[in-house]
Amino acid sequence: MPRLPLRVLVLEDHSFQRALAVRMLRQLGCREVFEAADGAEALALLREAGPVDIALCDLRMDGVDGLEFLQAVGASRQVGSVILCSELSGDLRRSVRQIVSLLGLEFLGDLGKPLCLEALRSLLKKPVPAPATGPVPRPALEAAREDEIRHALQAGQLQPYYQPKFDLRTGQVRGVEVLARWAHPSRGVLPPPAFMPLLERCKLMDALLFGQMELALELHCQMRRHGHAPNMAFNLQAAQLVDDALAPRIRALLVRYGVSGASLTFELTESGLLQAPQTSIKNLVRLRMMGCGLAIDDFGAGFSSLQRLCALPFTEIKLDAEFVRGLGHEPRCQVAISSTLALGKALGMSVVVEGIETQEQRQHLLRLDCATGQGYLCARPMSGGQLLHWLGKQPVCA
Repeated sequence: MPRLPLRVLVLEDHSFQRALAVRMLRQLGCREVFEAADGAEALALLREAGPVDIALCDLRMDGVDGLEFLQAVGASRQVGSVILCSELSGDLRRSVRQIVSLLGLEFLGDLGKPLCLEALRSLLKKPVPAPATGPVPRPALEAAREDEIRHALQAGQLQPYYQPKFDLRTGQVRGVEVLARWAHPSRGVLPPPAFMPLLERCKLMDALLFGQMELALELHCQMRRHGHAPNMAFNLQAAQLVDDALAPRIRALLVRYGVSGASLTFELTESGLLQAPQTSIKNLVRLRMMGCGLAIDDFGAGFSSLQRLCALPFTEIKLDAEFVRGLGHEPRCQVAISSTLALGKALGMSVVVEGIETQEQRQHLLRLDCATGQGYLCARPMSGGQLLHWLGKQPVCA
């Protein structure tokens, strides 16, 4: 049995279940396995033994329970990833998974009980982020200032990255989503949560959008010369729809780069749309009249409004990744996906399922008659140069 370079903490108050988990982890070759009967004991163990890569965590126990433990390690970053192992009902475990994500912890999977060796083996094969080994750094957002983010825009540090959407049957690219990354000169490449709130407060979202569009449309011209012309999807905030100049500026860019409106899709989150004034509808209509697609993003993650979905001229539904994560063990997730696929078909809208990471998820979605997906199974977000190289190797997911 090859050894896994993993330090794992088992948090379980039932002595037999705890011993079983420890034995399985050692059988699977984990480098070090620690055990604790409650959250307080687990936190004390972390202070003494140091951070661990994975916490295999039960939830309901006397004293400091699993939720309190997760909240504590979310702040300290002494745990890289979390695997849930609990007898709680599926809907409660799904809520806990959302809490894990909100705490900034990586969620590896939900095993339920009794523990299954093969299911555990599969989760241990996933990439595991390293836990913090020293003081937790201040979030980049706290250190960023308005003058710094303005300079980043002017210096071209906010760069577009591209994540493909793919046909689940053939692996062919259906389109790419354009995502922003901050190539910070001293902190490396920063993800959107590190700078998006600051851009919003400084009212710089239009500057970001049109800067990203210029670079992405230049890349689109290069891709056309290489025989590729995937649809490009840009994130758009509901607050940007109140600007009467939005659609004309987009049209001018399309003319300048010789790109048809049908080559673009604009993705809007449902939570933002619920707050959007009626005056924003005219910009959505204008974009559709230009041939652009409109996607409702993270569908199901907020407070869905079927009335709003039917009233606005959307062409695509993007189903939130949380439903795919629970697909194999949570029947409600399968029902939600099936219902959304049926809704999209009835409304004449395509459905893109986000967060596909495994072949098992892909096959399950194919059985549900899902056609299009997005996720790490096909590709992670990449730079423009990497995308050109990647497209030259198609198909990659067949």
